[in-house]
Amino acid sequence: MSLMEQILTIAIAVLAVQITRWLPFWIFPANRPIPEYIRYLGRVLPAAMFGMLVVYCYKNIDVLSGFHGLPEFIAGAVVLALHFWKRNMFLSIAAGTLLYMFLVQQVFVA
Repeated sequence: MSLMEQILTIAIAVLAVQITRWLPFWIFPANRPIPEYIRYLGRVLPAAMFGMLVVYCYKNIDVLSGFHGLPEFIAGAVVLALHFWKRNMFLSIAAGTLLYMFLVQQVFVA
């Protein structure tokens, strides 16, 4: 990329980030109530997103070959156990990710 292309790319990225940060405040100003459908989306979308992530994470597991998905299921069980115990999403996801990476790189090495 030339210098001008790099500058334009950075400028467009900065503009896109700023628009996405300002847009909710422009659409839903503080002096107006938030529409009910936006409140509904705020309640149901987080769970739907995590459900979609779980499906995405487990979709390519072949339980009939290799390690039968053991690293994935062990890490998933740890995520669930930690989340039900501590109710801390960051801790659950971080510990599950670290455990999974440890399992596939150190324990279940093909």
